[in-house]
Amino acid sequence: MKLPCLPLLVAWFATLPLSLSAAQPLQPWLDVAAPGSVLKLPPGIYSGPAVINKTLTLDGDGQVVVDAGGKGTVLTVRADRVTLRGLTLKNSGDSHDALDSGLMAEGNELLIENNVIEDVLFGISLHRSNNGVVRGNRIRSRHADPADRGDGLRLWYSSGNRIEGNDIAHIRDITVTNAPRNRFVGNHVRDSRRAINLLFAPRTLIEGNLFERNATGVIALNSDGLVVRGNRIRHAMEASGAGVALKETAAALVQGNEIVHCAHGIMADSPMHPLNRIVFVDNVVAHNVTGVYFYGAKGGHMAIGNSFLNNLWPVIIIGDGDPMNDVWWGNTWDGYEGFDRDGDGFGDQPYELYAWADRIWMETPAARFFRNSPVLELLDFLERLAPFAAPTLILRDPAPRMRRSP
Repeated sequence: MKLPCLPLLVAWFATLPLSLSAAQPLQPWLDVAAPGSVLKLPPGIYSGPAVINKTLTLDGDGQVVVDAGGKGTVLTVRADRVTLRGLTLKNSGDSHDALDSGLMAEGNELLIENNVIEDVLFGISLHRSNNGVVRGNRIRSRHADPADRGDGLRLWYSSGNRIEGNDIAHIRDITVTNAPRNRFVGNHVRDSRRAINLLFAPRTLIEGNLFERNATGVIALNSDGLVVRGNRIRHAMEASGAGVALKETAAALVQGNEIVHCAHGIMADSPMHPLNRIVFVDNVVAHNVTGVYFYGAKGGHMAIGNSFLNNLWPVIIIGDGDPMNDVWWGNTWDGYEGFDRDGDGFGDQPYELYAWADRIWMETPAARFFRNSPVLELLDFLERLAPFAAPTLILRDPAPRMRRSP
């Protein structure tokens, strides 16, 4: 049904003083909008919660605030091909069970761009929402302990979405659960718990993002076919923090990332299937407490062309198995003491990393408190000077790349 009076109604509301239109509810505007229409709201404050149940474009032009008054979810979308642009969504409820959010999206092929979402529990929740675009949004949760905040982005049984160019801070996590084939490109996530937390999210692409001052950068559980490429991951210095942490994840590629100043640069167990590989290529792993930490190691890792610089311990491997089951080739090691006499850019002798007195705290967790203490440093020096037990070979790189001149 056509509503020819709608443009006149919009024009009339636009002439009202802000004080008169400050508390007007948003839902009547959505109810009278025709399916497929573009609804450009007059500047002002609108009250929520509100629900969109038809295809339309809702454009706030950066001058529209929707305030839920501390109750429920600010805006819910239950239709396909909806566009939300230029809105400020704020003041949701505080129920974790109800997933009170700035935006709850339950439609397909949505475009959510250039919105501000603040003072909410959860930011944007995509539930069974496929093939959408979330870009250019600014998302903040409540000022609370990280564990008490909500997720800035939550993807649940949602696939084929592109999450691009968002500014996200002071949230709990970005959580992706049972949601394959999503792409996270060019986002900035900081001052949160986990930048991206993948749970059963195969074929995910994480590319060109900046993750800084989070407890952990990227953590993936049972998310095969993962690609983590060209990201900058910095300052994940919680006790168990890591730049990239992989658990029960196979066929993963970690390529061209800068992983700097983390408790662990890269953490991984072994692939579940003997034919799968976890591959690390061309990463810069620098100034971390531990550069690479493999646990429960049974092989299946390939590290090629990486640079390991100024890490307190370049590589730690905990678990049974032959270290030669992993492939190390062409990496740059700041502790390499060989020469390149033929000038081919690779060391003449293999780089071999051994554990001497370090075995004490590697094999005995209770002794980790004393690592790097004067006593263990003295024991390590004496072991290297006059070994009283055979050291443990951790890795062998047959072609260490010589460090390039700046």
